[in-house]
Amino acid sequence: MPEPQVEVRRSARRRRMVSAYREGDTVVVLLPARMTKTEEKHWVAEMLSRLQRSETRRRSPTRTSDAALLQRCEELADRHLDGVRPSSVRWVPPMRTRWASCTPSEGTIRISERLREVPSWVLDYVLVHELAHLRVPGHGKDFWQLVHRYPRAERAIGYLEGISAAAGLGITEED
Repeated sequence: MPEPQVEVRRSARRRRMVSAYREGDTVVVLLPARMTKTEEKHWVAEMLSRLQRSETRRRSPTRTSDAALLQRCEELADRHLDGVRPSSVRWVPPMRTRWASCTPSEGTIRISERLREVPSWVLDYVLVHELAHLRVPGHGKDFWQLVHRYPRAERAIGYLEGISAAAGLGITEED
């Protein structure tokens, strides 16, 4: 893959923060004006690397393939839920009031396409949440004990609440 075109933008108001984003085919790197050319060279390389890692994660098979999503569920179930297995897991068009849903009697899990771009640890939390429903259908104490076997559960819940609030979706964890 060829190196992208890079545009460096310096700002006198920017003190320490370095950031980068894509603007069409160009990667824009924002730097403090006081940085030396050596520091600029370092930070441009660093930000290109970070951006590439981030974009690679977003393109991972788990994000596009139902089969990879099922495989990830199995890994999480083995690690956190004593190996419970869904019969199927699939991406579905954005749900109006939920991040995901589970039909315990059929063993099926559906994940909203809204979650394709969240960090992997947030998607993992949603998968663990739905897998826990295969053991406990409601949202009672036993259910939450299972869910909290996932170490980043509270953090992921906060992340999802933030997305919901920012987008005005009205999605809550009890749904």
